Order: sequence, then structure tokens, then C-alpha cells
Amino acid sequence: MNVFFAEFLGTAILILFGGGVCANVNLKRSAGHGADWIVIAAGWGLAVTMGAYAVGGVSGAHLNPAVTLAFAMDGALKWSMVPGYIICQILGGIFGAFLVWLAYLAQWKHTEDKDAKLGVFSTAPTVKNYFANFLTEIVGTAILTLGLLFIGTNKIADGLNPLIVGGLIVAIGLSLGGPTGYAINPARDLGPRIAHAILPIAGKGESNWGYAIVPVLGPIAGGMIGAVIYRLFYKGAFDAMSVVGIVVLILTLVLGVVLNKSKKNKDIESVY
Repeated sequence: MNVFFAEFLGTAILILFGGGVCANVNLKRSAGHGADWIVIAAGWGLAVTMGAYAVGGVSGAHLNPAVTLAFAMDGALKWSMVPGYIICQILGGIFGAFLVWLAYLAQWKHTEDKDAKLGVFSTAPTVKNYFANFLTEIVGTAILTLGLLFIGTNKIADGLNPLIVGGLIVAIGLSLGGPTGYAINPARDLGPRIAHAILPIAGKGESNWGYAIVPVLGPIAGGMIGAVIYRLFYKGAFDAMSVVGIVVLILTLVLGVVLNKSKKNKDIESVY
């Protein structure tokens, strides 16, 4: 199997199970409607596990542009491969979301809450503050990429690595997922958000593009910082890419401040 198709397929599987658990919980007339956060966190952890088992032996199962960038920074992936990986991950996210829509085709019209429907596809903050929301995604994705890199330093029995990675996702969801819904993956949010925008979903609302920059840029900055931390403390390395990662982090947080002060964003809540 081609590595690019593997990333497409693996990400589609990730979104099918991850978006699927959100649909099961969010949509009325679904057997899982009203289940709690633990169900969603467990579902996403298993979604990552299944995606990793599917294509880990082919492409490394990044399934996430932030992970791809972190691995490229650490030298585990050639930079020339990065654009292809990311494009296929986003396309896989769109296709996976399409499958979720089909699987729950009879449930959409029974749910009046447009935000609940959007929540099947993409994330949203519980408190809208761009600076704080960026911080949440940065911290969550930093520990994701740092965790993926330091897990690789351990001797693990063959076949168990995807389960451990899935456990990491569950841990992030349970501990850090509350403020923003823990996108921690640009393809996980952007791909399904595009699907939400173009699919004929019964009674859907807007796709909330005004917030979409947070679950894209936040994870990118966080993923790069996770790689910087890993390389600095585990390998004693600090180079030009490390500087780039820090600059991206600073610019992301500055953008958060600017967006909070924008006159277009009147619904921003203070963190104090």
C-alpha cells in the first residue's frame, strides 16, 4: 500500500470511529444519546488505536498533521513527504466524516440542536477566548507529540504500541479535553468541518469557520513544541527547527490576543 493512501485510509478510520462516537452521544434517537464524556474519550482512544493498527506498518500511522510535523522535525520523516501526508490526512478526515453522516442518516432530522450536530464533526470551546483556547490546544498537542516520541524510546512487545497510543489519547481527553473538545489534530477538525459545510445534513447550521483557526494552528504549534521539548531533553538537540517551533508558538499566542481584541469578536469571555 502507498504511504499516502495509508494516511488517507488510517485518518478515515480514525474519524469514522471518533466522529461516530460523537454522533452516538449527540444525536437523538440514537441508542447512545446522552452518554457521558468518558464514552467519547474512550471512543476517540479506540479510534486512534484502530487507525494505527490499520496502517501503522505502512506509513507510521501519523493520522495527524501535527504529528507529521513533529516527526519531520525529529528526522523520522523526510520533509519532502510532509505535504503529501498532510493533504491525504485532511482528505481522509473528510471521507471519514462522510461515512459518519451516512451511518447516522436517519438520526440527523430528529436532533434540533444545530451545535450538537456540528459537534459530531468539529470542536468548539466551552468558554470562547482565543488566547486561552490556543493554549489548551497547544498543551494537549504538545503532550501528544511528546508522548508519541517518548513512547518510542521504550521496549514494547510487538503489536501493543497502538494500544498504548490509544491510552494516551484517552488520558488527554479525560484530563485536558474539557475546554475545547481536544482537537489536537488539524485533520480531525478541518476535514470533518469541511464535510459539515458541504454535506446535505438535515437541519444543520453554520460550520463556525470563525473558530476553525484554533483547532488547526493550535495543534500545529503544540505539536512542534512537543518535538522541541523531546529533542532538547531526550537528545540534547536544539537547532534552527527548534527556533522555528518556538516562533510559531509565540506568533500563535499573539494571534490569540489580537483575535480577542478584534471588534468582530464581541462574544469573547475574559479569563479573569
